[in-house]
Amino acid sequence: MGLPKKNPIWFLSVFLLISAIFELPKKSTSAADYTTLVYKGCSKQSLSDPTGVYSQALSSLFGTLVAQSSKAKFFKTTAGGGQTTITGLFQCRGDLTNVDCYNCVSRLPVLTDKLCGKQIAARIQLLGCYMMYEVSGFAQISGMEMLYKSCGGANAAGGAGFEERRDTALVSLENGIGGGAGGFFATSYEAVYALGQCEGDVGAADCVECVKSAVQRAQVECGNSVAGQIYLHKCYIGYTYYPNGVPKRSSSPSFSAPSSSSSGSGPNTGKTVAIILGGAAGVGFLVICLLFARGLLKKKDDY
Repeated sequence: MGLPKKNPIWFLSVFLLISAIFELPKKSTSAADYTTLVYKGCSKQSLSDPTGVYSQALSSLFGTLVAQSSKAKFFKTTAGGGQTTITGLFQCRGDLTNVDCYNCVSRLPVLTDKLCGKQIAARIQLLGCYMMYEVSGFAQISGMEMLYKSCGGANAAGGAGFEERRDTALVSLENGIGGGAGGFFATSYEAVYALGQCEGDVGAADCVECVKSAVQRAQVECGNSVAGQIYLHKCYIGYTYYPNGVPKRSSSPSFSAPSSSSSGSGPNTGKTVAIILGGAAGVGFLVICLLFARGLLKKKDDY
C-alpha cells in the first residue's frame, strides 16, 4: 500500500497546525496597556440640556479631538458659543506613536459618556492619554491640585537604599522635564524608572514647578512604596522600581508594581516564560512532524 504519490491535503494540514502553534505566543503580547483606565473625574453638577444644544456641541467637540489625535499629541479647542461654549482637550503620553495616540483617544468619548454621563465637566485618564471638557463658567481649579494618586508595591521589594535611588531618579526627572519634547520626559537610575508630563499649553518654567510639586507629593504620599503615580491638574509623574533592571523595549515600561519577591523578574515575567515555552514546543513539534514525514516517505520508497 503506502502513501499516494501526492497528498497535498495531509501536508497542508500539518503546515496549518504548525503555523497555528507559532501564532499563539504572538497573541499574548498584542494587548496595549496604554488604554487601561487610571481614574475618572466627573463634576457633581449634571448638564441641563432640554434643547440638546449642549449635546450637539459636545459631540462636535469629541469629533474634533479624536480627529486631531492622529496628527498631534496635544490639542485644545472649543465648540458651541456664548453660554453653551464647551472647552475641551486631549493629551497623549509623549512616547506614544500617532497611531497609538489615536487608538487611545478614540476610546475616550464613549468612556466619558459611560463613566460620567452628561456633566458640566469631566476628565477621563487612561495610562496613555486623557481627555477633559468643561462648560463655560465652570469653576477653575489650581494647576497644582491633586486629582489622583496611586502607591503600590511592598516596601521591602526595593531593598536597602531604595529611597535614595528613587529620589535620584525623580531629581533627574525634575531637571529634564523643562527641556522635554512636548513637556514629556522619562529617565531611569539604578532600576528605578520615572517619567513626567505637563499639559501641552503649560510653559517650561511652570511645568518644572508643577513636576517638583508632584515629586514632593510622591515622596510624602507614597513613602517608600516601590511604585507611585501622582496626577495634578496640569501635570503628572510616575515611577516604578524593577528589581532586575528597567526593561528595554520599544514602549515605556508600565507603572504596575513589581512583585515583592526577591526572585521575581518584574512585570510580564510569566508572559515571557509562556512565549519561550510555546516557541520551544512549536519547534519540537515541527521536528517530530518532519521526522514522521521522513519515516513515511522512506517507508514508501521501500515498497
